[in-house]
Amino acid sequence: IKGMGEQFPFQLREKLDFEAKTSYTLRIEAANMHVDPRFLSLGPFSDMTTVKIIVEDVDEPPVFTSRLYSMVVSEAAKVGTIIGTVAAHDPDASNSPVRYSIDRNTDLERYFNIDANSGVITTAKSLDRETNAVHNITVLAMESQNPAQIGRGYVAITILDINDNAPEFAMEYETTVCENAQPGQVIQKISAIDKDDPPNGHQFYFSLTAEAANNQNFTLQDNKDNTATVLTRRNGFRRQEQSVFYLPIYIVDSGSPSLSSTNTLTIRVCDCDADGIAQTCNAEAYILPAGLSTGALIAILACVLTLLVLVLLIVTMRRRKKEPLIFDEERDIRENIVRYDDEGGGEEDTEAFDMAALRNLNIIRDTKIRRDVTPEIQFLSRPTFKSIPDNVIFREFIWERLKEADVDPCAPPYDSLQTYAFEGNGSVAESLSSLDSISSNSDQNYDYLSDWGPRFKRLADMYGTGPDCLYS
Repeated sequence: IKGMGEQFPFQLREKLDFEAKTSYTLRIEAANMHVDPRFLSLGPFSDMTTVKIIVEDVDEPPVFTSRLYSMVVSEAAKVGTIIGTVAAHDPDASNSPVRYSIDRNTDLERYFNIDANSGVITTAKSLDRETNAVHNITVLAMESQNPAQIGRGYVAITILDINDNAPEFAMEYETTVCENAQPGQVIQKISAIDKDDPPNGHQFYFSLTAEAANNQNFTLQDNKDNTATVLTRRNGFRRQEQSVFYLPIYIVDSGSPSLSSTNTLTIRVCDCDADGIAQTCNAEAYILPAGLSTGALIAILACVLTLLVLVLLIVTMRRRKKEPLIFDEERDIRENIVRYDDEGGGEEDTEAFDMAALRNLNIIRDTKIRRDVTPEIQFLSRPTFKSIPDNVIFREFIWERLKEADVDPCAPPYDSLQTYAFEGNGSVAESLSSLDSISSNSDQNYDYLSDWGPRFKRLADMYGTGPDCLYS
């Protein structure tokens, strides 16, 4: 409202509903609260007007008749059983038809279906209360003319229990009986459980099966409080005769119809102390020697086997060492030829071989005798070289090296290549490239060095007599 230069906005106090009321009529009065007394006679200083507010209609989603639907169904219901019905309507004046569906995010296993037109919910699969006792699903209602308008309703389906589970032992019992137990002694108290949930609670009945009712070892007493007691019938239990007993127990529930099951109780015979506490329950204790357990025997056997393996390995290695170094013709013996492109360091290279050995042929060398074979020829002394022709010296030197290789246990195979760097007596090994020869009056011609290529150019310049000689 605008008046006297001021504006007065309207504010909503509650939500409007077009379907409930389409318009509102307001009568508004505006008055001047501060009138100058000099102008009171001109009065009144107020005015009235009428304001009509019209509510516009908007498209709204369908609305369910109830915010939460509660339904029940028996877990014995067959597929297709009707559980209940939901209803929703379009609140708009058009009253568009509504179609129903189930939000599958709330029914992942697809236990239920709903009729799209009537909203009737039915079972789609067999139900199990022990798996899920209550199913909470969401139903969607959509306008036929505008599927974007979706309403949501919530349904809680409770599964009613039926007696479909037989009773069983409440736990895995480890029952023992002492060898010195007396008749009528309590050795175990048992109880039962049932996955079903009857309205009046559980009631179990215990008894021995027909084939075990007349056994001479144990008996069963029903305590009428969902428990039972196992007692001995005799004394003198012996582990070496029988170390384990199996007692079948028959349990019945009070459901309608009642269900039953047979559970087997395992009873072990043990050696007990004075207080009746089990000490040893293994029947092997009578068979094993005193002070030795099963683990100790296993350890002893493992040690014996280990020693046997070691002895076999030692014997095998010794036999291989005693084998003669004679190769069969069938074996494939191949030599590896290694090529070294190394020219050496000239006469300054003294690491490759011992020059003293080449200069003095009379050095006494220790003869190495092979230990695995007996040499055919024993060498008592090393022959002394005298001033004899070079060809004899070479022959003797090579023959000596050959004999040493034959009796050397570390020598390579017989068909290997051995190089003997021996020059013989009278060699000029002490000065292979003496520079003194350049000043000698030698008649030898070294001009052929120029034909050997650039690598020998230096020598050709030093010893040559051609015009390009270094000293020409």
